[in-house]
Parts: sequence; C-alpha cells; structure tokens
Amino acid sequence: MKKILDVLSEEMGKAFEAAGYDSALGRVTLSNRPDLCEYQCNGAMAGAKKYHKAPIVIAGEVASHLADHPVFQEAVAVAPGFLNLKLRESCLLGILQEMASSAKYGLEMPEHPRKILIDYGGANVAKPLHVGHLRPAIIGESIKRICRYAGHEVIGDVHLGDWGTPIGMVITQLQERKPDLVYFDENYEGVYPEETPITEAEFAEIYPLASARSKEDPEFKARALEATRKFQQGVPGYRALWKHIVDVSKVDLKKNYDSLHVEFDLWKGESDVNDLIPEMVDYMKKGGWAYISDGALVVDVKEETDTKEVPPCMILKSDGASLYNTTDLATIMERMRLYDPDEIIYITDKRQDLYFEQVFRCARKTKLVGPETVLKFLGHGTMNGSDGKPFKTRDGGVMRLDVLVEETKKEMYRKIREGRQMPEEEARAVADIVALSALKYGDLSNQAAKDYVFDIDRFTSFEGDTGPYILYTIVRIKSILSKYSEQGGRMEGLALLEAGSGLEKELQMALVQFGTMVQNAAEEIAPHRVCAYVYDLANAFNRFYHETKILGEEDVKRREGLIALLVLTRDVMETCIDLLGFEAPEKM
Repeated sequence: MKKILDVLSEEMGKAFEAAGYDSALGRVTLSNRPDLCEYQCNGAMAGAKKYHKAPIVIAGEVASHLADHPVFQEAVAVAPGFLNLKLRESCLLGILQEMASSAKYGLEMPEHPRKILIDYGGANVAKPLHVGHLRPAIIGESIKRICRYAGHEVIGDVHLGDWGTPIGMVITQLQERKPDLVYFDENYEGVYPEETPITEAEFAEIYPLASARSKEDPEFKARALEATRKFQQGVPGYRALWKHIVDVSKVDLKKNYDSLHVEFDLWKGESDVNDLIPEMVDYMKKGGWAYISDGALVVDVKEETDTKEVPPCMILKSDGASLYNTTDLATIMERMRLYDPDEIIYITDKRQDLYFEQVFRCARKTKLVGPETVLKFLGHGTMNGSDGKPFKTRDGGVMRLDVLVEETKKEMYRKIREGRQMPEEEARAVADIVALSALKYGDLSNQAAKDYVFDIDRFTSFEGDTGPYILYTIVRIKSILSKYSEQGGRMEGLALLEAGSGLEKELQMALVQFGTMVQNAAEEIAPHRVCAYVYDLANAFNRFYHETKILGEEDVKRREGLIALLVLTRDVMETCIDLLGFEAPEKM
C-alpha cells in the first residue's frame, strides 16, 4: 500500500503535467496551517523561475485541473503561489479500508530488506546497572522493534564489558573475604566447583566496596590490576572465578533488562573476541596500516578534509595490552564473519563521538568492512536532574537503575490509589505497567541526542505528552468497546464509513499517516517520531470522543462504523506503544 503522501503527490503531479508543467513539482506535504487546509503543495513556487511565470499563475492553472477531482475535495491557489488542499471523504475512506484490511496497516515492505546489527546494551559485568544505562537500553530496544516492523532483519547485541578491571576488583575483594577458596591456590590441579562462590547479594555488596577502595588505596588497585591480568592471561583459578562472576552478573542484568522489556538476541562480550585479537593485529601489521608510535601500535585515521585533530587509533598499548578500540575492532571483524550485516548501529553516550569516529575510520581503512557496509553512531544525551546536571541520588551518588524503576512504580501506585477504586493487587499490577510507560515515553519522546530533565511528577501525569496519557486513551477506547459488546453489539464484519464530522475526519487523517511515520522512524532511527505520532493520534481521538455520540448513536449502521473506527484506532495505538517497548493494561 502506497503512503498517502505518495498517492496525493502522484495525483498532484498529473495535474501539473496536464497544465503543462513538470510532474515532479506536484509533491504534497502535510499542511503547516491545519486551520486553512489539510495538505499543501508548494510546487508552483519552485517552478516559477523555470517557467518564467508568477507562482500564483501556475498554482491557479493547476487548481483548474483539480475541479471535481476524485481525490481532492478542494484545491485553492493562494498568494504568493501555494496550493491549499482538502481530501475528499470518499478517498480517505478507501485508504482507511485498505489500511484496516492489510497486514501492518498497509505499511510498504522494503524491496531490499537490510540486515542491521544494533549494539545497544554496553553494560559492564560486575557493576550494577545505574540510571546512565537506561537510555541506550530503551532507545536501542525501540529502534530494534521499529526496524523489524519496517521489514528489516535486526540483531540486537548487549555487547557486555566483561574483560576489564571491575572484575579484577571483585576478585581481589573476594580474596580478602575468602582467602581459602580453591581458586586462589596456585598449586591446585583439580576441577573447579560448578557452584558459584559468590551470591547475588554478595555480588551487589562487593563491587561498590571494591570500587571505592580502588580509588583510595593504591596498593589495592595494584592487586586488582594484577588479578585482571591473571584472568585475562588464563590463570586457571582466576579464569574460573571470572566465569562465575560473569554468570552471576548476567542473572542480575537480565532481571533488570526484563523489567524494562528489553531483550537481546546476542549476549556477547569483549571476551568473545579475545582470541581474534592476535590475528587482527597481525593482519593490520602485514597490511601496512599499523605501526609503532611511542611504543604503542597505532593506525593513522586522519583525513585531508579534517578541520579538527583526529588522533591515531591505538590498537595495542606500549605494554601490549588491548583497549576498548582493540576489542571493538575485533568485534566488527567477528560480526562481519558471523552475520555479514549491511549496517551496524552503536548506541551510547554522545560524548563518545570522536572515539567511534576513530574506530569506524580504522575499520574502513583496514578493510574490516567494505565501503557498502554502514557504520553508524547514535549518541544519546544525558538524563538530568532538576538542576540540569546528570541525575543523582539525594546524597549525590549515582542511582541504581532498579531503584529508579522501583521509585517510579511507587509514585505511579500512589497516583492510581489516590484517584481510583481498585483492588490492591490489581492496582499494583496496573501501576507497574503504567510506570514503565512513564519511564520509556518520558525518555523516547525526546530526540535521542538531546539531554532531558527527569521529572517524575510530569512523567507519571495522566495529562499532557506522557506515557500514562497515551495508555489512558487506549484504555478509554477499550472500555467503550467492552461496553458495546456487553450491550450486544457485534464486533464481526464492522465496516468503516465516511467521516460524519470534521473531528472524525481529523482522526481518520491521523490514522492514515501511520505508514509514513513508521518508514520515517526506521530511516531516521528515531523513536521520538513514534511518540509524536501516537500523541497526535491520542489527541485526535480524544477531541473526537468528547464531541461524538458513539454508544448513544441511534443509527445502527453509523454506530457500527464508529466502533470500526475505534477498533482501528486502538490497534494502531497499541502497535505504536509496542514499537516503543511497553503495553497498555485493560483498566486504569
């Protein structure tokens, strides 16, 4: 099914051609003055210079070919040369009917679907998730869902940081607590226990202590670095402990991600490419790209067109140790071999822009990827407190992610209990669902690159541009449909009808923009497009609802047509929130 703007542009192009002008001038857009018209075409303005005519003359000639048109109810030329357009209700109905009867509401599938790999977790093993992990997780999850819905093959990878100093810190702290563990006996030659020596509770306690000590105690930090070296170099006891720590950490990470409805296809980490690094280094040396500079192995990535300094990409430190650059490049190498994606998208803090520029240039220069492979960095802004600085706890520390989620649930539960009569268990279940919408929508409604202020009062409000408002609208529709069924109304074979009022037409027009929105959101990797659309759709429905008798409509056929419109609105809105990564309850 063609996008509505393509349909309208095609018809407008025919009118331009009939008037003697280039059909390419007939591009139609949504009106930026909805008080005057529904759509507009500015082609006469663009054609004035080419045809040496006043734009208003061109617009008038084109408008004369649109009289009694089956698509346009009204086409008016206005100074200095715009064409103001209104859609015929019968045309709009035809598009809606096709939309309602088509898979994915008529969304056009790509002729050449792409294979896209999204790197969007970035959590570090051994460290609990904090509020800074919220944005990459939910932005990446939404982009994955949008691109899949748009017809592409998408692979989501958490890409864990499981090969660094935090694990060495935990091992060192554990050794102080339990020095007799067999893992620390260098003479031990037996099989190491399958049962982990560190519980989830101990794990949550040990890392903060070890991290604090590492900052204050140089001797402890040195031992932690030595422990890191030992597990990385394969010392058996330390490597066995590393595996236990990774396994325990994954349980906690999955629990946190599950609470956010974030799911990964791959749970790979830096360690997965450790054995690839020597091969990659040798390849870069033999290719003549990598050379020694001040003891370190580097690849120049500077380009003639650079207006700022772009340092070389370091492959190995002077002591031979690998860096994030090393593992990220080796990961690209592995991904191309295992999955051969058309595109790899990285989602992390926008302050890493230069870092990814270096890595991408290095990957291209050394031919780890071909020129046809897209490497894309989507840098997100920070979630800030009311002071405009990165969000902190009341005592100034970095808040754990699970604490933020729990506090949002508590606030949502308080508001639900305050304004509604609902059994305790049901109220808590509903609060959990609505709280997730508050968190996710509050974040995703902003452009990813922008910073935003976390305002729990605003995010959990049932009014305005919020997740709870969107869910409340969906639940309102569900309630009407439920009452309709209880009154004996039939849900099968319902037929959409031409709009009976201006507000009904506004709702129908909002619905038919769905396909355009999804394609734009996928192309731009922009979840905020979905938020803006579903908010506009919710507003269009609520205006229509407040001015329209639905269940009280006496004409049976008309009532059924209104119910059909509600069903389509509900389904489209629920699809939108699924793309954003949350769901609606049955009641609120």
